[in-house]
Amino acid sequence: MVNVCNQCGLPQDLCVCETIAREQQKITAKIEKRKFGKKYTIIVGINKEANIDEIVRKLKSKFACGGTAKNGQIELQGDHKSRIKGVLVDLGFPEETIEVV
Repeated sequence: MVNVCNQCGLPQDLCVCETIAREQQKITAKIEKRKFGKKYTIIVGINKEANIDEIVRKLKSKFACGGTAKNGQIELQGDHKSRIKGVLVDLGFPEETIEVV
């Protein structure tokens, strides 16, 4: 028996819930300075339907840095402001919904 998605009712291999969730988000990336002058890249606006844990794992691997997902936001160690938009587009987020402050 094929597993069925609870949200859209389609089989799991045809489910488009995650794609729709990625297209409807307004993502903001900013730099925050913390203790001892350390910089963190903060990404806000990614919904839980978009599998935030997998996104964090891919971003940490791509930037070779530490990071976490807390309170609905992603925190990456270091200043990745110049490259974050391109990587998020590669992960399937539309370019027009990503704002780098």
